[in-house]
Amino acid sequence: MADTNEKEVKEQKQEDQNTCKTTLNMIDKAAEADVRTVFARRQEIKPCTFGAEGMCCRHCSMGPCRITKKTPTGVCGATGDTIAARNFARMVAAGTAAHSDHAREITNTFVEAAKGEISDFKIKDEVKLIALANDLGVKVEDCSIKEIAEEVGKICLSQFDQQDEGFVFVKRAPEKRQKIWQDLNIIPRGIDREIVDTLHRTSIGVDQDYKNIINQSMRTALADGWGGSMIGTELSDIMFGTPVPVRSQVNLGVLKEDQVNILVHGHNPLVSEMVVAVAKDPEMIKKAGTKGAKGINVAGICCTANEILMRHGIPIAGNFVQQELALSTGAVEVMAVDVQCVMSSLPQVAKCFHTKLITTSPQAKLEGAIHIEFEPHKAKEVATKIVETAIDNYPNRKGSYIPEKPVDLVAGFSHETINYMLGGTFRSSYRPLNDNIINGKIRGLCGVVGCSRPGGNPESVHRILVRELIANDVLVIQSGCAAISCAKDGLLVPEAAKYAGKGLAEVCETVGIPPVLHTGSCVDNSRILIEVTNVVKEGGLGDDLSDVPAVGVCPEWMSEKAIAIGQYFVASGVYTIFGLPFPVTGSEAVLKYLTDEIEGLTGGKWGVTEPDPLKIANMTIDRIDQARKALGIDKKPERVLYDMAMRRELKF
Repeated sequence: MADTNEKEVKEQKQEDQNTCKTTLNMIDKAAEADVRTVFARRQEIKPCTFGAEGMCCRHCSMGPCRITKKTPTGVCGATGDTIAARNFARMVAAGTAAHSDHAREITNTFVEAAKGEISDFKIKDEVKLIALANDLGVKVEDCSIKEIAEEVGKICLSQFDQQDEGFVFVKRAPEKRQKIWQDLNIIPRGIDREIVDTLHRTSIGVDQDYKNIINQSMRTALADGWGGSMIGTELSDIMFGTPVPVRSQVNLGVLKEDQVNILVHGHNPLVSEMVVAVAKDPEMIKKAGTKGAKGINVAGICCTANEILMRHGIPIAGNFVQQELALSTGAVEVMAVDVQCVMSSLPQVAKCFHTKLITTSPQAKLEGAIHIEFEPHKAKEVATKIVETAIDNYPNRKGSYIPEKPVDLVAGFSHETINYMLGGTFRSSYRPLNDNIINGKIRGLCGVVGCSRPGGNPESVHRILVRELIANDVLVIQSGCAAISCAKDGLLVPEAAKYAGKGLAEVCETVGIPPVLHTGSCVDNSRILIEVTNVVKEGGLGDDLSDVPAVGVCPEWMSEKAIAIGQYFVASGVYTIFGLPFPVTGSEAVLKYLTDEIEGLTGGKWGVTEPDPLKIANMTIDRIDQARKALGIDKKPERVLYDMAMRRELKF
């Protein structure tokens, strides 16, 4: 008993040390200003256990039906298994819709930019355009950049509404993986087609077979990961520039006392890209000076923060749970939001200070906010209005509290960057990465992604988990709010190699990279699919994604988008761990199918666990070690002294 208590105390101290102290500080400051935040509301709300376990059905007017042992079916006769599967599939469809509608707007803008119909957006990365064109089978010889871009845009746009023509981006996956999808009949037909199919078959009186419903959710999820999300990432790179390593800073300390502070929040880079460009205009900076400001400071919240960080080095103020706290500093002149993860409480919080909240999307209006609708044809004009509103509001600041100093980070690790850093311009290659996985210096790969949730020890789960993984020589790849959490802990700089195991530290110090690689926003999880695919294609680590010593983890998922991401990784053959609550735990059959039986179909499966970071780390390392053993690389090979005859037989 004494040992148990000692262990609990030790783990609690470790958790306290990894808590975001800036967040805790600002929670107190917000409370002093009578600002109710997500942290206070989370304590007041008692979660519905029926909903959390997937045991509530409200898809017709005969209910809502809550499934218990006493009432094992809904009014229509649907079992708990059917209801749980339907709820899960609908979450996948909603998440896919969110990512893909983001991509649709990017694609429409890309097509118009390619045609020269929009002057504010252009093709910046011609090399990536040609590479994507080759992947899509677009002719590039004797064609202009304009012609290539138009055809690429046309093909990408067709992926949304096509019906039965086949999905072009799945051809990027390893051949064995494509064959698995074909045999399971889960290759997407079209993005919109799969979302509609899922919503139809999960309506009352349609699909009753939970396995059939879950299999359709895989097809829908693949339309996200190998469709909408991938399209959004690729075309954003081509229009705005493919990320390369860049130094910047993170946490609420990036706000400036003597400058006009503008926060961009949401997920669509079209808005934030133009705000960044306008804020750098000398005329705008001069205008800010007339109001007494020494400059214009743009910073990001949530995933649009990751977008402009990766491409411009714009600092990040915070992640999802910090959006209200950022306003509570009293230092923000304008927060401009677009779509997704924008809290409904923001107008009320903004009213407590001088901050002006601006919505920019016709899909996401907030009562009490100023609406300045973004149109790609008027991108610069709209961004100018946003920046001028912030400048004019600067004299109204009545005092501010900016906590602590910012923390340094390095971001920008696109799959192209990794390829270049490991091999150089002329011999770019994943070979050094594969070799170091094979020789054991790198134990394996882990994508730690996803959301942040309010709790007693903010962000400690991500920090403890990632520190444990890198200490065991696991190279971590991150995106979204998870990356922001670890950046604030100082883990996204090369100097963090001191926290890594001996093997991983050696690789990081040799290449000059952090042990935790920031790969972008949540939509950029498609980069991780390409990175693992490149590992497979390089050779020596199996012939499918399921063979690679790699695991996906989302310990603090919050959004339906996270469920869609998890399902497309599972469908792609990756073991994927999520923390509780998990939306099917009320159905033993559906839970078993997702966490066990589905592995026989896809090679991947869900791992569901309490959000204990050390337990998640152990599960991750165990899976990586199993994969290493299956590949026969779990033991170091014997050292052999080559004689001249043996050397002559070597092939170079």
